[in-house]
Amino acid sequence: QVQLVESGGGLVQAGNSLRLSCAASGRTFAMYRLGWFRQAPGKEREFVASITWSAGDTTYSNSVKGRFTISRDNAKNTMYLQMNNLKPEDTAIYFCAAKRTMLSTYDVWGQGTQVTVSP
Repeated sequence: QVQLVESGGGLVQAGNSLRLSCAASGRTFAMYRLGWFRQAPGKEREFVASITWSAGDTTYSNSVKGRFTISRDNAKNTMYLQMNNLKPEDTAIYFCAAKRTMLSTYDVWGQGTQVTVSP
């Protein structure tokens, strides 16, 4: 099994940056793709970005494309989300998640880290 732990959230003013980290442990060799999701108060959880663990292929939601960058360091078993030019609408709990194959669902989740962006 894989375990995921997020860190790096906090309170920032609009226009500033934050970098989130997602540390993976356990059977990390079994991971195919990792993703970042977020959930704002009163809203459903939404996809933010994802990356394949081996090749580093990335995908982004339209709402963050050009502002956020997802990356991973295989040697450190860690995934990152660099968030630039943050907006108040980026305020949410951010979760990292993993799936084992291309067709499987994200079935391993971290506990989440709060990101709050003030106007």
